[in-house]
Amino acid sequence: MSRLETIRRLVAYDRHVFDAYEKTIRRMGWAKATANHEIGHRSLKDTLVHILNVHEAWFVAAAQNRWEVFDTPGRRPAEIRSWKDLQRYKTRVWQGIDALMENLTDVQLDRRVRVPWIPGRYTMVDAFFQASFEQAHHLGEIIAVFWQMDKAPPQMMWIPTLTGVRVSVR
Repeated sequence: MSRLETIRRLVAYDRHVFDAYEKTIRRMGWAKATANHEIGHRSLKDTLVHILNVHEAWFVAAAQNRWEVFDTPGRRPAEIRSWKDLQRYKTRVWQGIDALMENLTDVQLDRRVRVPWIPGRYTMVDAFFQASFEQAHHLGEIIAVFWQMDKAPPQMMWIPTLTGVRVSVR
């Protein structure tokens, strides 16, 4: 399998897992989604927004030199006041990622990118893994909240997610 195919699988996995967590959180209702659960970004909704911010920052702003996204309304947690707002922002982020993925080549994976919040220059491959691992880290915070509520989290293990094999998440 080529590096590009690996990256495409990673992005598809991240998207699938994000959607599963968002769907589960939506079923809890807006009040529980926006309550302060004492996690890194306080609420479940704000954590989902942060994950989208990370993907947008690396794959739209840095990878496509579209830094204006940081000034676009509707991307800050305080601006996401409803499920509709979250859906609108998620759609915008994934459209930006889809635009990147559509023309991405194996050679471009070695292209250097720079972001102002981490010193140094990194390859696009580094960016894909950084965003994926950061998403997993924040979903871990959400999992902890689910466990505190005695609620099983959605599946996020790599193999079961890709194959559809059912395994226990607890």
